[in-house]
Amino acid sequence: MSTGKNLQAIGPTTPGRDLTAYISSVNSIAMLTPELERELAKQYYYDDDVDAARQLVMAHLRFVVHMAKTYSGYGLSQADLIQEGNVGLMKAVKRFNPEVGVRLVSFAVHWIKAEMHEYILRNWRIVKIATTKAQRKLFFNLRSSKKRLGWLNNAEAEAVAEDLGVDAKVVRQMEGRMSSYDTSFDAELDSDDEAIYRAPAYYLEDQGSDISANIEDAQWEKVTNHSLSLAMNTLDERSQDILKSRWLGDEKSTLHDLAGKYGVSAERIRQLEKNAMNKIKAHMTA
Repeated sequence: MSTGKNLQAIGPTTPGRDLTAYISSVNSIAMLTPELERELAKQYYYDDDVDAARQLVMAHLRFVVHMAKTYSGYGLSQADLIQEGNVGLMKAVKRFNPEVGVRLVSFAVHWIKAEMHEYILRNWRIVKIATTKAQRKLFFNLRSSKKRLGWLNNAEAEAVAEDLGVDAKVVRQMEGRMSSYDTSFDAELDSDDEAIYRAPAYYLEDQGSDISANIEDAQWEKVTNHSLSLAMNTLDERSQDILKSRWLGDEKSTLHDLAGKYGVSAERIRQLEKNAMNKIKAHMTA
């Protein structure tokens, strides 16, 4: 059998803007009897009769619509799902052997699902959540196994794991992936300041990559430390010791610790600290 014919051109298999009209149109196409289906399949299989292939595809478009509705919970366009399913249907017609003894719909379901699954996995998440064959099977079966919204409890996770022949830990991991959501890396152009700060591009920025900012920060720190050192030298030894013990040491001293050290009240230490801080501030802002 030759498969060089382009079945993409056999008819209106792509939903237009009016999805309701498309669905109504395909539902109005008469279904094929087993005898007629077999005859058309033979004409295409043995004689490359593209018109026969067109009739086979058109008569099964309603089945693709039905299957697309079962995947409506993924938040994707039903029209796009139908279009992908139609591609799978045409692939099935291309490969259908009428001598096998099964109806086309039974053979085509695999190809239609395969195309829809690929589309869902490509578009449902920016970060791919299922890459291996086992993960893909778990992804689709887990959605159909969950009986309610919300996280599975331990008993439900164990039951799903047993049904699907996997470990409960794997079920939990896939459930976590499915419950995550996508977010734009950059804020929208018309976003306010609060929205901009919430965008990953803002808080995931590598601050260490800005050389000019690093130099500026280092220079500021150097100047500040030098100014602080000069300001500290204007204080008497006791005031210096109080500030160093209270704010600049690895282990901070309390007012009572310093009061015992200098034989004065804690209130007096607080006053000396306040006076020293005011002198430091005045010197560094002069």
